[in-house]
Amino acid sequence: MAPRRSRPQPEPTGRPAAHAAIELRGVRRSYGRGGETVHALRGIDLALGHGTFTAVMGPSGSGKSTFLQCAAGLDRPTAGEVYLGGEDITRLSEDRLTKLRRNRIGFVFQSFNLLPSLTVLQNVLLPQRLAGERQDRARARELLSQVGLADLGRRRPGELSGGQQQRVAIARALITAPDVLFADEPTGALDTTTAHEVLGLLRRAVDTMGATVVMVTHDPVAASFADRVVFLADGAFADELYHPDPQTIAERMVTLTARRVGAAA
Repeated sequence: MAPRRSRPQPEPTGRPAAHAAIELRGVRRSYGRGGETVHALRGIDLALGHGTFTAVMGPSGSGKSTFLQCAAGLDRPTAGEVYLGGEDITRLSEDRLTKLRRNRIGFVFQSFNLLPSLTVLQNVLLPQRLAGERQDRARARELLSQVGLADLGRRRPGELSGGQQQRVAIARALITAPDVLFADEPTGALDTTTAHEVLGLLRRAVDTMGATVVMVTHDPVAASFADRVVFLADGAFADELYHPDPQTIAERMVTLTARRVGAAA
């Protein structure tokens, strides 16, 4: 079992952690009003360092999806701040936030989200095209080579397997050299062998390219590829593990789920 470490404490309020690629400070997110209010996040304080791989886990309804949406600038917190590279993105206008997501954040989803009418190479270049930037074909080809698809740039997504499509999605997410790559259940639609290959690619993106990866997952095996596993429960930080094995992660999930069931009884 990996040794437990004390939880890193945020720096004084008003100043983001200097080492953090992304930091959440007192982030709350509520939906509805009055007695119908749902508190999806209840004050999250979390700093994630540059060049790290973090998995976010928790029982159903723990706030994982809301966490990702707020951290990635897809949803605005009800309260608190989110810093990306030291910049408070919660204060940005919608236009500036849209540009930030295009240029500084990468996304990998369970459903791949590739455009079927474009070639593999064109899909990888799409973020640069949408941002109105020069399309760096050499960079795109290099990324396709790194994910094992060097010879498939002219293919259409429909000609590829699910694992190959997710590799394309990873290359696309990395084309802008984002501050943070967010992955939402990236292996949920893949078989076990292919899932391991995709997770290995994310691991290598961190180790060899200096990428910062934040992955939401329900799978203890997937989470074991991360440096750090953060657990949420009822919208709050519940626990964390560093470099754990799948069994330790699964046991911690069982404990958190049992607490939740017991509290609801």
